[in-house]
Amino acid sequence: MTPNDDALVERIAGGESAALAELMDRYAPGLLRYATHFLQSADDADEVLQDTFLRAERAMRRGVRPEQMAAWLFRITVNRCRSRKRQFWRYLGGEAGEAVIARTAVRPDDGAWRDEIGRALAKLTTPTREAFLLKHVEGLSYEEMATITGAGIPALKMRVSRACDRLRELLKDSR
Repeated sequence: MTPNDDALVERIAGGESAALAELMDRYAPGLLRYATHFLQSADDADEVLQDTFLRAERAMRRGVRPEQMAAWLFRITVNRCRSRKRQFWRYLGGEAGEAVIARTAVRPDDGAWRDEIGRALAKLTTPTREAFLLKHVEGLSYEEMATITGAGIPALKMRVSRACDRLRELLKDSR
Protein backbone atom coordinates (compact mmCIF):
# COMPACT_ATOMS: atom_id res chain seq x y z
CA MET A 1 0.00 0.00 0.00
CA THR A 2 1.39 3.41 -0.89
CA PRO A 3 1.90 5.99 1.87
CA ASN A 4 -1.01 7.91 0.40
CA ASP A 5 -3.24 4.88 0.90
CA ASP A 6 -1.96 4.50 4.46
CA ALA A 7 -2.84 8.10 5.20
CA LEU A 8 -6.27 7.68 3.64
CA VAL A 9 -6.96 4.58 5.70
CA GLU A 10 -6.11 6.45 8.90
CA ARG A 11 -8.34 9.35 7.91
CA ILE A 12 -11.20 7.01 6.98
CA ALA A 13 -10.79 5.15 10.27
CA GLY A 14 -11.18 8.53 11.97
CA GLY A 15 -14.49 9.12 10.19
CA GLU A 16 -13.34 11.58 7.53
CA SER A 17 -15.73 11.24 4.58
CA ALA A 18 -13.49 13.27 2.26
CA ALA A 19 -10.82 10.57 2.60
CA LEU A 20 -13.30 7.91 1.51
CA ALA A 21 -14.24 10.05 -1.49
CA GLU A 22 -10.55 10.35 -2.40
CA LEU A 23 -10.10 6.58 -2.13
CA MET A 24 -13.14 6.09 -4.35
CA ASP A 25 -11.81 8.53 -6.94
CA ARG A 26 -8.56 6.59 -7.01
CA TYR A 27 -9.93 3.03 -7.31
CA ALA A 28 -13.52 3.20 -8.53
CA PRO A 29 -12.91 3.37 -12.30
CA GLY A 30 -11.22 -0.05 -12.56
CA LEU A 31 -13.60 -1.65 -10.08
CA LEU A 32 -16.62 -0.27 -11.90
CA ARG A 33 -15.30 -1.44 -15.27
CA TYR A 34 -14.85 -4.97 -13.94
CA ALA A 35 -18.26 -5.06 -12.21
CA THR A 36 -20.02 -3.71 -15.30
CA HIS A 37 -18.46 -6.36 -17.54
CA PHE A 38 -19.09 -9.14 -15.06
CA LEU A 39 -22.70 -8.23 -14.23
CA GLN A 40 -23.61 -6.72 -17.60
CA SER A 41 -25.60 -4.02 -15.89
CA ALA A 42 -24.42 -0.51 -15.08
CA ASP A 43 -27.03 -0.21 -12.34
CA ASP A 44 -25.98 -3.48 -10.70
CA ALA A 45 -22.32 -2.50 -11.04
CA ASP A 46 -23.02 0.83 -9.33
CA GLU A 47 -24.70 -1.01 -6.46
CA VAL A 48 -21.76 -3.40 -6.15
CA LEU A 49 -19.34 -0.49 -6.12
CA GLN A 50 -21.27 1.32 -3.40
CA ASP A 51 -21.42 -1.88 -1.36
CA THR A 52 -17.69 -2.45 -1.89
CA PHE A 53 -16.76 0.95 -0.50
CA LEU A 54 -19.23 0.72 2.38
CA ARG A 55 -17.76 -2.64 3.39
CA ALA A 56 -14.23 -1.28 3.02
CA GLU A 57 -15.07 1.77 5.14
CA ARG A 58 -16.60 -0.38 7.89
CA ALA A 59 -13.56 -2.67 7.89
CA MET A 60 -11.15 0.26 8.15
CA ARG A 61 -13.13 1.72 11.04
CA ARG A 62 -12.82 -1.67 12.76
CA GLY A 63 -9.06 -1.52 12.37
CA VAL A 64 -8.44 -3.46 9.15
CA ARG A 65 -5.32 -2.12 7.42
CA PRO A 66 -4.92 -3.69 3.96
CA GLU A 67 -1.38 -4.13 2.69
CA GLN A 68 -2.39 -3.86 -0.97
CA MET A 69 -5.36 -1.54 -1.30
CA ALA A 70 -6.11 -2.21 -4.98
CA ALA A 71 -6.06 -6.00 -4.55
CA TRP A 72 -8.12 -5.80 -1.36
CA LEU A 73 -10.81 -3.62 -2.98
CA PHE A 74 -10.82 -5.84 -6.07
CA ARG A 75 -11.36 -8.90 -3.90
CA ILE A 76 -14.35 -7.27 -2.22
CA THR A 77 -15.74 -6.29 -5.62
CA VAL A 78 -15.23 -9.75 -7.12
CA ASN A 79 -16.97 -11.35 -4.14
CA ARG A 80 -19.88 -8.90 -4.37
CA CYS A 81 -20.22 -9.61 -8.11
CA ARG A 82 -20.15 -13.35 -7.51
CA SER A 83 -22.91 -13.04 -4.95
CA ARG A 84 -25.16 -11.41 -7.56
CA LYS A 85 -25.24 -14.78 -9.36
CA ARG A 86 -25.68 -13.32 -12.80
CA GLN A 87 -25.74 -16.06 -15.44
CA PHE A 88 -26.10 -14.21 -18.71
CA TRP A 89 -24.45 -11.16 -20.23
CA ARG A 90 -26.45 -8.68 -22.24
CA TYR A 91 -23.69 -6.32 -23.22
CA LEU A 92 -20.00 -6.40 -23.95
CA GLY A 93 -17.81 -3.71 -25.34
CA GLY A 94 -14.51 -1.92 -25.16
CA GLU A 95 -11.40 -3.71 -24.02
CA ALA A 96 -13.07 -7.07 -23.40
CA GLY A 97 -14.25 -7.22 -26.99
CA GLU A 98 -10.82 -6.25 -28.26
CA ALA A 99 -9.18 -8.95 -26.11
CA VAL A 100 -11.51 -11.61 -27.52
CA ILE A 101 -10.93 -10.38 -31.05
CA ALA A 102 -7.15 -10.54 -30.58
CA ARG A 103 -7.36 -14.07 -29.16
CA THR A 104 -9.62 -15.37 -31.90
CA ALA A 105 -7.71 -13.78 -34.80
CA VAL A 106 -11.00 -12.53 -36.29
CA ARG A 107 -11.69 -8.92 -37.18
CA PRO A 108 -15.10 -7.43 -36.53
CA ASP A 109 -16.94 -6.03 -39.52
CA ASP A 110 -20.25 -5.00 -37.99
CA GLY A 111 -22.06 -4.31 -34.72
CA ALA A 112 -23.33 -7.89 -34.57
CA TRP A 113 -19.80 -9.05 -33.72
CA ARG A 114 -19.98 -7.60 -30.20
CA ASP A 115 -23.28 -9.39 -29.65
CA GLU A 116 -21.65 -12.63 -30.78
CA ILE A 117 -18.77 -12.08 -28.35
CA GLY A 118 -21.25 -11.44 -25.56
CA ARG A 119 -23.09 -14.67 -26.31
CA ALA A 120 -19.80 -16.58 -26.40
CA LEU A 121 -18.68 -15.13 -23.07
CA ALA A 122 -22.04 -16.01 -21.55
CA LYS A 123 -21.31 -19.66 -22.36
CA LEU A 124 -18.14 -19.69 -20.27
CA THR A 125 -18.33 -20.92 -16.72
CA THR A 126 -18.24 -18.18 -14.13
CA PRO A 127 -14.67 -19.02 -12.97
CA THR A 128 -13.28 -19.03 -16.52
CA ARG A 129 -15.12 -15.83 -17.48
CA GLU A 130 -13.89 -14.15 -14.29
CA ALA A 131 -10.28 -15.21 -14.92
CA PHE A 132 -10.47 -14.06 -18.54
CA LEU A 133 -11.78 -10.62 -17.55
CA LEU A 134 -9.23 -10.12 -14.79
CA LYS A 135 -6.35 -11.11 -17.08
CA HIS A 136 -7.31 -9.69 -20.45
CA VAL A 137 -9.59 -6.79 -19.59
CA GLU A 138 -8.15 -5.56 -16.30
CA GLY A 139 -4.59 -6.55 -17.23
CA LEU A 140 -3.80 -8.04 -13.83
CA SER A 141 -0.88 -10.36 -13.18
CA TYR A 142 -1.57 -13.92 -12.08
CA GLU A 143 -0.25 -13.02 -8.63
CA GLU A 144 -2.76 -10.18 -8.35
CA MET A 145 -5.51 -12.44 -9.64
CA ALA A 146 -4.64 -15.06 -7.01
CA THR A 147 -4.88 -12.47 -4.26
CA ILE A 148 -8.25 -11.28 -5.52
CA THR A 149 -9.90 -14.63 -6.24
CA GLY A 150 -8.26 -16.88 -3.68
CA ALA A 151 -7.45 -19.38 -6.44
CA GLY A 152 -3.94 -20.66 -7.08
CA ILE A 153 -1.85 -19.35 -9.95
CA PRO A 154 -1.80 -22.68 -11.85
CA ALA A 155 -5.60 -22.87 -11.61
CA LEU A 156 -5.93 -19.30 -12.88
CA LYS A 157 -3.60 -19.97 -15.80
CA MET A 158 -5.68 -23.01 -16.71
CA ARG A 159 -8.92 -21.01 -16.47
CA VAL A 160 -7.59 -18.27 -18.74
CA SER A 161 -6.31 -20.85 -21.21
CA ARG A 162 -9.62 -22.70 -21.21
CA ALA A 163 -11.53 -19.45 -21.64
CA CYS A 164 -9.42 -18.50 -24.66
CA ASP A 165 -9.72 -21.98 -26.18
CA ARG A 166 -13.48 -22.05 -25.64
CA LEU A 167 -13.93 -18.56 -27.07
CA ARG A 168 -11.90 -19.50 -30.15
CA GLU A 169 -14.08 -22.57 -30.59
CA LEU A 170 -17.34 -20.66 -30.11
CA LEU A 171 -16.34 -17.78 -32.38
CA LYS A 172 -14.61 -19.64 -35.22
CA ASP A 173 -17.85 -20.31 -37.04
CA SER A 174 -19.13 -16.77 -36.47
CA ARG A 175 -17.14 -15.28 -39.30
